[in-house]
Amino acid sequence: MTPSWVAALLDSSLFRFLARVVLVVTFAVPGVMQAMQFQGTLGDFAHFNVNPPTPFVILSIVTLLGGSAIVIRGGAWTWLGAGALGVYTGLTILIVHHFWTMQGSDGLSEMRTALEHISLIGGLMVVAVTERQRSKPPG
Repeated sequence: MTPSWVAALLDSSLFRFLARVVLVVTFAVPGVMQAMQFQGTLGDFAHFNVNPPTPFVILSIVTLLGGSAIVIRGGAWTWLGAGALGVYTGLTILIVHHFWTMQGSDGLSEMRTALEHISLIGGLMVVAVTERQRSKPPG
């Protein structure tokens, strides 16, 4: 049984808002950094053979910041922001963290990062499901 103070916390709209903010920090901060360090981000994307880098960097910034904003806002469109961030995260694993091509500690480190990314995708899935349940009209 859930203690009443825990239930009150979980039912709080402020708590749900803070949970969504905490979830997207890992996306929003890099989105801001990519925008602030645009030239350096172009170099990073080119390093990982994402070419031509300019449209992909712009798409990355829009996805990170737009997806984060939609998730933070919550409501019926949360699935869109969470989905965009989830797809972005999955692509990051394939493009940047391809541990299956590496050996030794580099491969292990990239595998850990990929597993963390998979957990983030799961968190985004949970927030999309819970917001859908909250946004459904009664009946």
